[in-house]
Amino acid sequence: MDTARILAGTQVIHVLFVLAATILLRSNVVHARHLHHWDSFDYCAISCRVHSASLTDFGGGRWNVKLFRRPLIISASLRRTVDQCSCWKVVDGRWESTSCLSSQLEPLPSYGRGRDTEGGRYISLIFGTNLTDVVITGDNGTIDGQGETWWNKFHKGELQYTRPYLIEIMYSENVQISNLTLVNSPSWNVHPIYSRNVIVQGLTILAPVTSPNTDGINPDSCTNTRIEDCYIVSGDDCVAVKSGWDEYGIAFGMPTKQLVIRWLTCISPFSAVIALGSEMSGGIQDVRAEDILAINTESGVRIKTAVGRGGYVKDIYVRGMTMKTMKWAFWMTGNYGSHADNNYDPNALPVIQNINYRDMVAENVTMAARLEGIPGDPFTGICISNVTIGLAKKAKKVPWNCTDIEGISSGVVPQPCDALPDQGSGYISECNFPTESLPIDNHEIQTCSYKRKYSLDNHVTGHL
Repeated sequence: MDTARILAGTQVIHVLFVLAATILLRSNVVHARHLHHWDSFDYCAISCRVHSASLTDFGGGRWNVKLFRRPLIISASLRRTVDQCSCWKVVDGRWESTSCLSSQLEPLPSYGRGRDTEGGRYISLIFGTNLTDVVITGDNGTIDGQGETWWNKFHKGELQYTRPYLIEIMYSENVQISNLTLVNSPSWNVHPIYSRNVIVQGLTILAPVTSPNTDGINPDSCTNTRIEDCYIVSGDDCVAVKSGWDEYGIAFGMPTKQLVIRWLTCISPFSAVIALGSEMSGGIQDVRAEDILAINTESGVRIKTAVGRGGYVKDIYVRGMTMKTMKWAFWMTGNYGSHADNNYDPNALPVIQNINYRDMVAENVTMAARLEGIPGDPFTGICISNVTIGLAKKAKKVPWNCTDIEGISSGVVPQPCDALPDQGSGYISECNFPTESLPIDNHEIQTCSYKRKYSLDNHVTGHL
């Protein structure tokens, strides 16, 4: 059976929660009294656990366990974590929560308000803050956010607070989220924020392509992050890189930097494979994306910003992307709008520079690129090389639309706009991709083992 497991730890104590059933009982039907059984499995983690405990140790059953809507808080001590289990109960063989949905959090300091409403936000299903050494992992077990109710409330304007996410980890270090299936999130799926040394690996994320704001993975004001080997079908951007909103993000001043994105498959007909922004006021720097497949997606890479954002997006490197059925291969937007409030500084202009795209192939594309900077604040240092874009039968007559940008190109089909002059075949490798690795690439995943003993009193057991 599928499993979903949460492993949470600090420098002092390490905790393991099993949130879905593993194969616990292997024999045929047995009538047992005071029999002892061992539950064991292997899992991959950035560090193995010294101490562990199963959620089923605190009153839960072991049959058909499945995560549902409300929050389990991963905290900095075993006692507080165990206390949070009171939010859960077993109903018809599945885990459900009882009272935690009423929990609200203050707005994020780098945002100043909620994304859906002016006030705070509902706490996420899985939430943790100020943690060290956190592992949320499973054997592709499913976490179902039951998002349709939330989407309907959003469309009807009935929300009092911003919708919850499925997983949010704040102010933490050494975080791993891996080998899970996340479906129907109320809003964003995975949101590491104000954190460092984050690995997101082997996730399947599924939501209806018309569902509102169901971004896949949103690293936000994070340093040293690795996103790899994920499959995402989304109603919004598959990966959205962020760092705060307008004057709040500028004041908080925490960029997202040293980010690796690779081996990603994305389907998102109305959004981007990778979006940089629009909340980028703390800055985004040194993003490296490679070996990415986009299918039926609005744009491959999109930079979103506006007057009043401030901040910067610079040193962006993308290579080895394959795109099939796209509206735009490349999209840059300098007039995105959507401000936190009316107190943003109209003189806070974003800096967009050193953007590198190379070694890409696209087919059935409506328009090669829509690159729109800001008048008086052009996007500079754009480099596109060794890129072939096959246009759709009903493609736009002008494949490139470029305003307020500056850069170069080499070996690009169809021929780019005049703002990206062709440097000739001798410059086909001109667009840089760093050769040195980032620190997060040195974080290795190891195989760990979990084992516990439990007793069965007057239970009838059998195959699971």
